[in-house]
Amino acid sequence: MIDKNFPGKGRVALMRTRPETVLDDYRRLLKLANYSDSLDKDRETLLKINISWQQWYPACSTAPWQLEGVVRTLLEDGFRNLIAAHNRTVVVDAYVGERNNKHKLVVDKYGLRNVHLYEPEIEWTYYQPKSPMLVLDKVYPDGIRIPSFFFDKNIIQLPTVKTHVFTTITGAMKNAFGGLLSERRHWTHAVIHETVVDLLTIQQEIHSGLFAVMDGTFVGDGPGPRAMWVEEKDLILASADQVAIDAVSAYLQGFEPLDLKFIRLGQERDLGVGDIKQIEIVGDVDPEEVRWHARTGETFASRGQKMIYHGPLKPMESFLLRTPLVPWSYAASRAYYDGFWYPFIGHQRVQAALDTKWGRLFREYGNVPAMTNPLYEPKTAAAGVLGIAASALALFWLMNRGKKNGD
Repeated sequence: MIDKNFPGKGRVALMRTRPETVLDDYRRLLKLANYSDSLDKDRETLLKINISWQQWYPACSTAPWQLEGVVRTLLEDGFRNLIAAHNRTVVVDAYVGERNNKHKLVVDKYGLRNVHLYEPEIEWTYYQPKSPMLVLDKVYPDGIRIPSFFFDKNIIQLPTVKTHVFTTITGAMKNAFGGLLSERRHWTHAVIHETVVDLLTIQQEIHSGLFAVMDGTFVGDGPGPRAMWVEEKDLILASADQVAIDAVSAYLQGFEPLDLKFIRLGQERDLGVGDIKQIEIVGDVDPEEVRWHARTGETFASRGQKMIYHGPLKPMESFLLRTPLVPWSYAASRAYYDGFWYPFIGHQRVQAALDTKWGRLFREYGNVPAMTNPLYEPKTAAAGVLGIAASALALFWLMNRGKKNGD
């Protein structure tokens, strides 16, 4: 169990980087954040890779140089039992994602154990938290299930700097969402802020060490984590304090950290420091000089989800998301993002990103060509448009039904 006054609490390392030196820069970053004080070298260390889309899209998922920089540093410093950990979601195939995002390339290069958390060999067990929960005990009244594989191991979260349609920004705290909760984690979306705080509480109870490394070489804003605009910022961050690193990321993106509920709750529960004025930022970057103003936004898919979680379809949430009807929402999401948004909008943004310095690094990484359009032929796009139309009709019918039931 990690002490409330853990080493590195309230300290965030923030540095500039460039493609020619990025692996060495990650080593400097981790040293600056005193990472070894937070991790037990005698324990296995999980590298929690973020795959928010099986397609490569800048800033969407863990960058390969982010993963390699961390792995190389750990190995050079004597950490030997490193495990790459992936979760799948109902709309993202992690096996495809680890190839397209070049994570598997790095894992194989260094001979790491590669674990997909939803395979049969990974046991999920009921866990009774030692600290009071905000919402998870109510969302899962039959018990909270987490991978027994996580107990007594170090974990390093590997998020990127980007926005999110439900939490404004997503970072280290939300990166635990995929790994710690089962595929029924969509049950928590209506209380997502409280959920990620509960998950940080559990992490501090079960892990031997906890750390986060965040990549901001590319950053994304708008309706994240997928339908984003992309910009190069050349920044990397690291901290043992999951609340503080998310707070600094939020501040860099132009938000006031304590205005974000999950950051405020994290500080109130003494899980970390969320007040930017109380955070020690070390490195070669003045946040005030590089701060930008990220956009937020919605997509067709996120509007539909929010109607269920917070809008007129709220009375039907259990019917839509906890019954055999639930696959309709997965189909709608995949139809929108994979069948419509990527081929008609996202692909052009990817091609433009590949012409930037970080895009060129990705394209050339490991001497493996970038797979930027592996699944999106015209037939798939057409199917996506039909799927969206069908989903829109379903939502229209459900909203009308909800109104009639409310009369």
